[in-house]
Amino acid sequence: MAAFSRSCNMTTFCRKCAGIARRSWLRSPQVGASSVVPVRWLNLQEFQSKKLMADNGLHVQRFKVAENAKEAVEIAKELNAKEFVLKAQILAGGRGKGKFTSGLQGGVHLTTDPNKIGELTEQMVGYNLITKQTPEDGVLVNKVMVAESYDIARETYLAILMDRAFQGPVIVASPKGGMDIEEVAKTTPEHIHKLAVDIFKGIPDVDARYLADKLEFKGPMLEQAAEQIKLLYKLFLKVDATQVEINPFGETPDGKVVCFDAKFNFDDSAKFRQREVFAMEDHSESDPREVEAGKYDLNYIGLDGNIACLVNGAGLAMATMDIIKLHGGTPANFLDLGGGVQEEGVFQAFNIVTKDPRVKSIMVNIFGGIVDCSIVANGITSAYKRLNVQVPVIVRLEGTNVEKAKHILTESGMPLIPADDMDDAARKAVISLVD
Repeated sequence: MAAFSRSCNMTTFCRKCAGIARRSWLRSPQVGASSVVPVRWLNLQEFQSKKLMADNGLHVQRFKVAENAKEAVEIAKELNAKEFVLKAQILAGGRGKGKFTSGLQGGVHLTTDPNKIGELTEQMVGYNLITKQTPEDGVLVNKVMVAESYDIARETYLAILMDRAFQGPVIVASPKGGMDIEEVAKTTPEHIHKLAVDIFKGIPDVDARYLADKLEFKGPMLEQAAEQIKLLYKLFLKVDATQVEINPFGETPDGKVVCFDAKFNFDDSAKFRQREVFAMEDHSESDPREVEAGKYDLNYIGLDGNIACLVNGAGLAMATMDIIKLHGGTPANFLDLGGGVQEEGVFQAFNIVTKDPRVKSIMVNIFGGIVDCSIVANGITSAYKRLNVQVPVIVRLEGTNVEKAKHILTESGMPLIPADDMDDAARKAVISLVD
């Protein structure tokens, strides 16, 4: 899913930052029917998605993954293909037009020479790849995918997703693949075809052929495409996906229908029965603070400011960052404690933000509906003692058990700065920076 842009110096909704607000919230059986925990999207590398498809009968290029030049050359010789494609494996898009810190241009290369594969790998692995979707200094490449290269005679687009409007899976197909599907929908909507699927009945052959026909496959390839569509839907259900996107879903000059690239989204609430899938999660490109926060069901995104924010609720967190900006400050993070937060979660939130050397002030902004303010207050006092917090802590609490919470904070004897409301808290957080 989209992440909060670290290069963005605004807290209002830009296109990149809006991904934060799209994080879903689920009722958690572990913490009771009235509690919620944040959903964290799983991202797979390209080779992982292709392995899922290959293992389930879908047509993909033959490939293997290498971590050094020697392995890459050995794989190329083993594949024994007429032409190879070498792809750097990072989660960001725009790899083909990216640039390595080694000086190599492009994260995707074609060659007929296995030895050239080794030379290129040496300039990829161990270097950062910079694309339009990475931070300014790029992302370290640890693996490359060596695959057989296929010529693509024609590209189409195929996706399956859960759609609220249809209350179930919907298949989206377009003969205009290999391009921005949003642009296709905007400029030529007649090329977008949708088919709702009865989740209890699945896809009948007639519907699979209908979609293959709309994708403009002809002759034997129509039946082949229809079979691939059915297999993709079967995989979609098998792994509890919320979306799978194949772009391009193409055909080769010799009559093969191939899934050339794929993007999967998974239902995180099904993690307990998709352990093998979630075990593939790659944290190498993640901020270690975000990974640590996820262990405690905290939603954390690091930013570039110096006022840390501890808030419950994604909307309130966004509003808190906005009001800090309004008063002339800059937020150091987005941190949503969640509705089911307990004392340990509050402590871990403090533990994460206080490790950031840029943080000069901490603003706690809690509106207790599901959250019990007294639990948060106990967590604050525990964190203050155990972590020896050295920066000002401004606390605004409102809602469930707020009076008890204020009593806990007062009796603690700690130099916490109380705030009457959200505006007062933001103002005091900014003022504390110059005191």
